[in-house]
Formats: sequence, C-alpha cells, structure tokens
Amino acid sequence: MVEGVELAVASVATLESPETPVVKEAVVEELLARLARGETVLSVARTFEVDPKTVRAWRERGRYVPRARTRRPTKLDDFAAWLTARAPEVGFNAAVLQRELEAKGYTGSAMQVSRFVRPLRVAAGAGAEATVRFETPPGQQAQVDFGQRKLWIGDGYVAAHLFVFTLAYSRRLYAWATPHERLTALLEGHERAFRHFGGVPAQVVVDNARVAVLHHGRDAVVFHPIYADFAGYYGFRPWAHAPYRPQTKGKVESGVKYVKRNALLGKRFGSWDHLNAWLQEWATTVADTRVHGTTHEVPLARFAAEQLTPLAGRPPYRQERVRHRIVPRDALVAIDGSRYSVPVHYVGATVTIRELAHGYQICVDERPIADHPRLGRHRVAMEPVHYAGLLRPGGRSALPPAPPRWDPGYPAGADVEVRDLATYAALVEAGV
Repeated sequence: MVEGVELAVASVATLESPETPVVKEAVVEELLARLARGETVLSVARTFEVDPKTVRAWRERGRYVPRARTRRPTKLDDFAAWLTARAPEVGFNAAVLQRELEAKGYTGSAMQVSRFVRPLRVAAGAGAEATVRFETPPGQQAQVDFGQRKLWIGDGYVAAHLFVFTLAYSRRLYAWATPHERLTALLEGHERAFRHFGGVPAQVVVDNARVAVLHHGRDAVVFHPIYADFAGYYGFRPWAHAPYRPQTKGKVESGVKYVKRNALLGKRFGSWDHLNAWLQEWATTVADTRVHGTTHEVPLARFAAEQLTPLAGRPPYRQERVRHRIVPRDALVAIDGSRYSVPVHYVGATVTIRELAHGYQICVDERPIADHPRLGRHRVAMEPVHYAGLLRPGGRSALPPAPPRWDPGYPAGADVEVRDLATYAALVEAGV
C-alpha cells in the first residue's frame, strides 16, 4: 500500500468488470504516473493491491473517468408520471404520497418515495425563492432595519445595534449605532435620518419587530400606537412586510450588510459618539459617492431626483406619554425605576413628566424645569445646579442636633454644668 494515497478498497471480486473499475481519482492519477515512469503493470498492481486487469483498463483510458451509474428499475416506475403531478398538490409530503400510492397498488418502500420526491421539492423551492425586483419612484419609499455587530468601544467588546435607513429610489442610506433596539431608538433613528436627508418619504417599510408592529394578520396590521402616532406626526405611511418575506425590504437588508462589511470591519472606537461620528462621515464620503451595484449610478446623484416632504422647521416628536409625580424631599423624581433631579424649590410640587424620544422632560404648569437623557434602571441623575443654595458655603455640613438630656440610661452627673462667664467674673471680684 502506498503511504499518503487513499485507496478505494475494492478487491477483484467486487469489481463488476474491467471496464468499470472501482478506484478513486487520486489512486488513478498516481497509478498512471507510475506507469508513465516505466513501472510494470504487475508492479503497480501489487503496490495498489488491485487486479492487473484494472491497471490495464486505466492505462487504456489514460485519465480518470467517473464510473457511469446505471439506473435500475424500481417499483415506482409505473407511478412516476402520477407522482410528479400529485406531489405539488400535497406539499411534497412523502407520507401522504406513500399512503395514496399503496391505495393504487404500490408495494415498494417509503424510502423510495422520499428519494423520488426530494428533487421535486428542491426544484419547487428554488422557483419559490425567485423574486421580481420592484423599483419605487423618487420620494415614494424608505426601508428601515436594525443589524447587530460586536465592536470594541472604549475598553469593552460590546454589541452595537445598527439602525439603517435607506431611501429606496436613490439608495442613499443613513446609519446610526445604539446600545439597544427599543421603540425610543427606532423613533430617534427615524428623526435623525429625516434631518440627515432634509425630508420625509411617503412610505416607510419596517420589519415585524414588536417595537413597531403589535400584530400582523392576514386582514390587517396593528402598529404600536406610539409608532402610528409618530408616523402621523411626520406624515408618512408605515408599512410592514409580510412575515418571513424579508426580500420585500431587500434594499435595506443589503444596506445593513454593506455597513457591517465596509464601514466597521477592523475598526475600534473610543466612545459611542466616536462610532456615530464615523458612521456619519462614512455615509457621506463613501456610501453616498460609490457607484451602486444595482442602479449603476451614484446615490448622491440620484438623490437630486428624490421628492421628500420637507421638514419645514418641524420640532422633534414629543411622545405623548404624560405622567404626574409629587417631588419628594430629596428633589429626585422616580421614573421607570430610576430617579431624576429637579430644582429643590419644587419640593412638594406636582410635576408633569413627558417622555420624549431622547429622554424625559419634567414640567410645572407646561413650563420645562428639567431635561434628562434616559438612564438604565436603578440609576440616579443629579444636576448640581438643581441643589444650588441647599448646602452650606464651603461644603460644611449642618450643625449636629443638641444631645438628649433626659435619657434614663445616661449616668447622672456625667454632664458638665455649663455656666455663664459672668458668674465666674463676679466670684473673682468677690475674692472667692
């Protein structure tokens, strides 16, 4: 046996004929090379442990030729035409077909039915995956999606959630990184994209994530009420693609991959602000100026034809989730598991909390008195200016209270009597 060459172990008795030897390609190549160097047929046959007739057969062919498989008749042959037509009607379910075949007189095995149906199912699936590309007119549509990539930010290797907003006609995209994919991030991503492009498309396509879509039924789509209100505020129509049909928002799916592979590979960032500043620079200097692989045009050039609805100085969306609190003595208002400071002179007052896309605004009589970015749970946000005048100058703490005088457990006579200094002066004058 030759070391380093894998042989197909097939004795002469297992060979069907000298014309169709069962030997692997690597063995045939080595076998022919040895014959070309002058080794005899018998020597090569002994080396590779094959019949000399096999060696002569390969020498006549001069190269490796795969063994031709001969199809054997099966018990399914008489039902092949019916089976081919019936299989799509039952969803290529081999068990159903087996049962129906037996009723028609089939006596073969279920494995034969499965083998027959498998290529039919694969061919049908390949056809089902084919789609027709749909192009939208300028200003008509944008597609939104989140992607995720682990990145080095500061000293941590963390998951960055990438909000990608792609204009369907021009293929201009906006990318923004956030630590999560909650509704607040979705709304803020939209607003950032609107400001970046200077306008709003007629329709925005989202996936079926629960932050935007509560239910996607056959007859209707139920959007999250805040997202629906947000869409009404900016004047676009939200549209959710059908479940398990991500190709209906293929433009943004491709955009997410492009951001991951082109903008972020091999990058490290000092902070989240550093990451988003780079994404902004990359979008305007790289993504906007490339020749797009589908349109074969530069996105920034096609953007000139986009017909977006201008923002016209519209202020940011204010999420109308209004709550009321009474300011406690420490001037820290509890909101969603964390506490946020307000000026101390509002202690005891009733305040209104407005939940915005970026955080919380605390108001008294519709007048804002504090703004805070949203924190994680069990955190405290304290603004020093809110406590101005409360502490003594120089940071000294308040004087301690007077000690108790009537504690029955305190030893009698342990206190030193405190007398007025005038008493001691009178005693000195009297010569006492």
